[in-house]
Amino acid sequence: MALKRFQSDTNSKKRFLLTELEKHSPIAEQFRTLRTNMQFIQIDKQLKTIIVTSPLPEEGKSTTAANLSIVLSQQEKKVLLIDADLRKPSVHHTFKLSNSTGFTNVVTNQVGIKSAVKRTSLANLFILTSGPLPPNPSELLASNRMKRLLEEIKKQYDYVIFDAPPVNAVTDGLILSSYVDGTILVIRNGKTELESARKAVNAVKKVEGNLLGAVLNDCPAASNHYSYYYEKE
Repeated sequence: MALKRFQSDTNSKKRFLLTELEKHSPIAEQFRTLRTNMQFIQIDKQLKTIIVTSPLPEEGKSTTAANLSIVLSQQEKKVLLIDADLRKPSVHHTFKLSNSTGFTNVVTNQVGIKSAVKRTSLANLFILTSGPLPPNPSELLASNRMKRLLEEIKKQYDYVIFDAPPVNAVTDGLILSSYVDGTILVIRNGKTELESARKAVNAVKKVEGNLLGAVLNDCPAASNHYSYYYEKE
């Protein structure tokens, strides 16, 4: 699957969200293309749980995860976006939500999933913010409770999208990649080095993660052609 590139401002705290853009804008169109490409992959195997990650920080993974969740929900699919970046969470900022209770509270059995999930202005989009940051993110994500929770969530939503930490920086994203249905890698034009991207791809493959493809973002808006960064074996 080839995932087209789009332009985003990853240095800004304000992310481009499709709810704030014209529905026929180039960015909106690219995310719909991303959604379509994902759906073509599902012919033989349904993809319900997907992580969005990157090689290193500030490459656009959170922007991609948020907008992918939005376009999926616009097809009347029930979507849950989980902030699984338990070191530098940002989903609560993006959607202007409280983060006093969230993902970590659910995994540690402090609250139930239904009471922790937050609604958005979109009827089919739900958010599970990170919650309080734990001292042991990797151990929490690798726990049996986490795996059981994932199975429980899959029964309640059509899609579960994880905003995961960069795979070259910490092991958290790779842990998630090893037991979700697919992984999308976000790389940033002019920032991500080729060797860094290769290292990330190899890391996902090493844990037997299903690499769906890569999104190349932060490209010049004036460009009239699309390039692709992906090779599927």
